[in-house]
Amino acid sequence: MANADRASSELTVRLAPGVGHFEAAQWNALGGDRNPFVSYEFLTALEDSGSVGEGTGWDPVPIAITDEQDKLIAAMPSYAKGHSQGEYVFDHSWADALHRAGRNYYPKLQIAAPFTPANGPRLLLSNPDLAGHLLKGAEVVCEQNGFSSAHATFVDLDQIGLFEAGDWLIRSDLQFHWLNRDYDDFDGFLGELASRKRKNLRKERAAAQDGLRIERLTGDDIKADHWDAFWVFYQDTGARKWGTPYLTREAFTLMGERMGDRMVLILAYEDDQPIAGALNFVGSDAIYGRYWGCSRDVRFLHFELCYYQAIDIAIERGLPRVEAGAQGGHKLARGYEPVKTWSAHWLADPAFREAVADFLEREREGVANDQVFLGEKVPFRKGG
Repeated sequence: MANADRASSELTVRLAPGVGHFEAAQWNALGGDRNPFVSYEFLTALEDSGSVGEGTGWDPVPIAITDEQDKLIAAMPSYAKGHSQGEYVFDHSWADALHRAGRNYYPKLQIAAPFTPANGPRLLLSNPDLAGHLLKGAEVVCEQNGFSSAHATFVDLDQIGLFEAGDWLIRSDLQFHWLNRDYDDFDGFLGELASRKRKNLRKERAAAQDGLRIERLTGDDIKADHWDAFWVFYQDTGARKWGTPYLTREAFTLMGERMGDRMVLILAYEDDQPIAGALNFVGSDAIYGRYWGCSRDVRFLHFELCYYQAIDIAIERGLPRVEAGAQGGHKLARGYEPVKTWSAHWLADPAFREAVADFLEREREGVANDQVFLGEKVPFRKGG
């Protein structure tokens, strides 16, 4: 792959062979200390475990800017991709359209936290003025390597303007997030719901917990046998959802070693045997539910481990929101609200860009209408 190094008297824009090429403190100072999924620990755990890299279709090619002292001052987690798996922002129709026109959509450049539909910064900046240099660097990488496009997915809203300023196309979609309105406890949240919905949630929690022991683990309390149990759950869910799980077993060990204090593993036990689990990551302003699985179906246990326990943790830690992953309209009845998510796209072919821009304009209107429609179905009391 062409490196596309560009240097001025002060700055150098370059590709690196992986996030592990940099110093952890310098990388995290650009945003990884606030968002777990762009942290040095998370991204290098994916690299070192073989979850990304050769044979996965996610080849790490982070784009970075260093100053005259070779200090990292801006970066983006970037991947050369030959497919669209593990992204959660679906562009298969775009790929099909370009292929029908006789041109290749793959390879492409993906600016993302792999396999992670969670919002976060995609431009890691010591100074906002560096955003344009990073975006231009991504475009040059595409042009020099014959990539059709570059895509930044699940971008924090406060960075979307930086992509717009770089003339990237903006796309929106919806997720369901739980929003913490300074609740003292779970009952305080329930008190905001309509009576029938409040009773339903209480019944679900009671049924899910009946006869089970639920344990939360974090940091050094997460042992190898806990990961072994969770790996079984994760494999089952991954096989059913994606065909092949994205993460290797070693990824969980490395994440636990490197960032265990930013993870909460919730396990449900029956007669001291773990039968289900959910894994959460904790950022500075959110808890993120990521993986779930079970070895035995228990009614409502998925809602308890993935949604209600996450709400408990957010309230206890004073976190503003819970992001419980992609899709899932069933979250609406559990107090999760429709929230827009954002992505940004650069397309090399002018005619293709024009067609996609027209599609996005029409799609945004539909997303806005869906948000209004779903917002009217939240379970809160009228006037609440």
